[in-house]
Amino acid sequence: MKQLLEIIQSGTAYLEKRKIEEARLNMEHLLAHVLGCRRLDLYLRFNETVPETDLVTLRELLRRRGEGEPLQHLLGTVEFCGHEFISDHRALIPRPETETLVELILKKFATPPARVLDMATGSGCIGLSLAKAWPLSEIILADISEDALDLARLNASRLSANIKLLRSDLFEKITGTFDLIVANLPYIPTAEIATLSPEVKRDPVLALDGGPDGLRIIERFLTDALPHLNSNALIALEVGHDQGAPVATRSTELGYLNATTAADLTGIHRFVFANAPIKEPMPPVADA
Repeated sequence: MKQLLEIIQSGTAYLEKRKIEEARLNMEHLLAHVLGCRRLDLYLRFNETVPETDLVTLRELLRRRGEGEPLQHLLGTVEFCGHEFISDHRALIPRPETETLVELILKKFATPPARVLDMATGSGCIGLSLAKAWPLSEIILADISEDALDLARLNASRLSANIKLLRSDLFEKITGTFDLIVANLPYIPTAEIATLSPEVKRDPVLALDGGPDGLRIIERFLTDALPHLNSNALIALEVGHDQGAPVATRSTELGYLNATTAADLTGIHRFVFANAPIKEPMPPVADA
């Protein structure tokens, strides 16, 4: 039987040869997963030996990771905004930059909005994180993919979150108006999908393909969202690395107010915020 430190070193070398970024970190996560411990606990166990049965499991996981299967799929879960989400092939992997979007949204509301829509919810990570922060808000998670909704439903159950799920092609089945609509829509130009990393290619194409210029679905969203927004309600979008300014400009052209962009932790302006037009109150009905 091999010692734990030796296993980490040899597994790291294996992943490095296969051009896996952060090979050592990946190896530690996989080994901790197999041993059923925290990654940091490995540093207290370097001299321990690992049973052959565990090594067989680890070798298979390493092979799959070396072939480009995402680490999050191999582990089965991913942490997002302090919660653990199941992550698999049914939806986009929740990513750190999207955590920043949730944090920015929470800062924009002094009091929780009454009604919230998470459009193209995928795993549910955005809407469910908001639901845990705003337990009294009515929060609807919508997606065109039944597979994605199944995954979001599973995550909602695990988190005991009070939400509603709806299958809808954008606003096709949406009724009523909202104080906040948030969306992480497909925004990758069709021609660029073939050039994506092996890990990203494991995400559903439906969740990636934004049409020829990457903005086809975002354009539909901006147009179709307007009737579903209360006066001065907020929209919040995550877009591609070079799409923030164009989407903010387009929002203004369509009548949205205060369209701005915000940066993720790397300085990329991938978030767009805008307010719905202010609706004048209806005049009182005169007595007959």
